[in-house]
Amino acid sequence: MPNISFERLTHNAARRGSAWRALLESLRPYQWLKNALVLVPLAAAHELDDVGLLSRALRAGVAFCFCASSGYLLNDVHDAAADRLHPHKRERPIASGQLPASYALALAPLLLVAGMAMAWSLGLRTLAAVTAYFVLMSAYTLRLKSVVLLDALALGSAYALRVVAGGFAVGIRPSARLAGFCIFLFFSLALVKRYAELALLRLRDGPAAHARSYLLEDQEFILALGVACGALSVLVLALYLGSETAARLYRRADFIWLTCVLLLYWISHMWLMAHRGRMTDDPLVFALKDRISITLIVLMGASAWLAV
Repeated sequence: MPNISFERLTHNAARRGSAWRALLESLRPYQWLKNALVLVPLAAAHELDDVGLLSRALRAGVAFCFCASSGYLLNDVHDAAADRLHPHKRERPIASGQLPASYALALAPLLLVAGMAMAWSLGLRTLAAVTAYFVLMSAYTLRLKSVVLLDALALGSAYALRVVAGGFAVGIRPSARLAGFCIFLFFSLALVKRYAELALLRLRDGPAAHARSYLLEDQEFILALGVACGALSVLVLALYLGSETAARLYRRADFIWLTCVLLLYWISHMWLMAHRGRMTDDPLVFALKDRISITLIVLMGASAWLAV
């Protein structure tokens, strides 16, 4: 009997541990790195050394972490049936049965309240931006993800809202050039995600492959539009670097121009990897695992630092 009791206790402890691991996985902490975009306005203004402003920007990032994880839980509950048919998403904790949907539905509102409270402490404009993000992602989960192109625009807008909220949190209004750069770049990254899904499903389903409302024959169009938007983001950055504002901010402009070349190379590399069917993750998650992407990101950061 003692042995049986011990085995049961061990089994129950293991199940509890698995449930906690599954819950943590469903929060997708690896996606939180996207929320570092709240630092972009501060970095563009060369104010990262201001501890007070940096603290406010980081709090905005935490608010997005809470709200994003709340959205991920609701999304996984809503998409559980469809995820079970996907070659990779079927491993998600809720779709695979590792995590009961009731756990996710209980935790999601708590995370949302925590995120909104954090955003509210930074001001009404920051709260409005974070609220707009959550509403947009909820609409994406319920409907927009099934609408061709509008889904990618919604995802790109979600990235841009992080930048906007970061600017509001520190009292820096994002410029029109920064807004244009974000729109083109993030729309391109959202499209590469859809393109990569089609490339992956093509290997499994052949000519009948489709990703939500995207058909296999849409690949060429997505490729052309996505690469064009990526190139436009580089063009907007180049126009900004040629402005008087950039001339005042950067002492050694030659180095910052190198950033444009590296960014163009990185965008091209991402699309090439998607075209070859090697991108099985979210583009930004893929970039964190890809040696070439990591090298290019480090070089872009170094060139920007040397320019200052």
